[in-house]
Amino acid sequence: MSKQNSGRGRVAGLPDWGRCAVMGVVNVTPDSFSDGGRWFDTTTAVKHGLALVAEGADLVDVGGESTRPGATRVDEAEELKRVVPVVRGLAAEGVVISVDTMRASVAERALAAGAALVNDVSGGLADPAMIPAVAAAGAPFVVMHWRGFLSGGNAHGDYDDVVTEVVDELHARVEAVLAGGIAPDRIVVDPGLGFSKDAVHDLELLARLDRLLGLGHPLLVAASRKRFLGRVLAGPDGTPPPARERDAATAAVSALAAHAGAWAVRVHEVRATADAVRVAHAVAHARTPPRTANTANTADTADTAKPVAAADAAAPTGVDAEGTR
Repeated sequence: MSKQNSGRGRVAGLPDWGRCAVMGVVNVTPDSFSDGGRWFDTTTAVKHGLALVAEGADLVDVGGESTRPGATRVDEAEELKRVVPVVRGLAAEGVVISVDTMRASVAERALAAGAALVNDVSGGLADPAMIPAVAAAGAPFVVMHWRGFLSGGNAHGDYDDVVTEVVDELHARVEAVLAGGIAPDRIVVDPGLGFSKDAVHDLELLARLDRLLGLGHPLLVAASRKRFLGRVLAGPDGTPPPARERDAATAAVSALAAHAGAWAVRVHEVRATADAVRVAHAVAHARTPPRTANTANTADTADTAKPVAAADAAAPTGVDAEGTR
């Protein structure tokens, strides 16, 4: 295990936001589980990305392929056609961009167009060329817990101890990524909520984010609108609310993740989560012991490097069949 600062530790090559960052989602797809088809042309997708930033997103994750169970993979040319123009358009507006892809060729082209981070749900397993490509580019890389393509249902979702097994498997994958040449200070880990996991597994992982932080790398939590939230919110007859009615629950998870020390949360609806992480930051900052006359000088020096909490706060069980993006 590397000795990189854990949890909210800074990711080399990206801004340091001083709190849990908010990653807004732009799905340039016709079939993503919660918003497929809404941002399927370049102009609309770029406008949506800019709107997410205006609502408080710190970075925007652009993807051109749905990873929900049963989704048909798009070919390379189609994914490039969907993703690269949107990345280029957002980069021209100064947006910090993550590219959500399992293909090395798409990652390379997106990085060349202005993306700053590669978010690969397979952690480099789907395409053997991915790790060498990211290492050569010197880009930050998200290593997600992944047990294979979700061809249907909860593929490969059997666990005796989900927290221990996810932590161990992520650790092994991080070691492989490090061996492939990606620097330790450019690695982010993600527990892969909804990927080969039932609702109870997702909840157990959220309850033990401290174990994931123990891997020694910044942590990304991507719970937005996922099926486990629908099961938590289900009515008396067991019917879960539609995906787009789970945004308040998503914001609750965002606050919990921020409080636990996550580096970033990935969400579809930004405004509520942007507020939630700022409140979590303000509460955590309020627990800091008050300054005394003897510590004023050193505290003032530290305050010049970080925004004060008040300013930051004022800134604007069953199969997880919907899975992912």
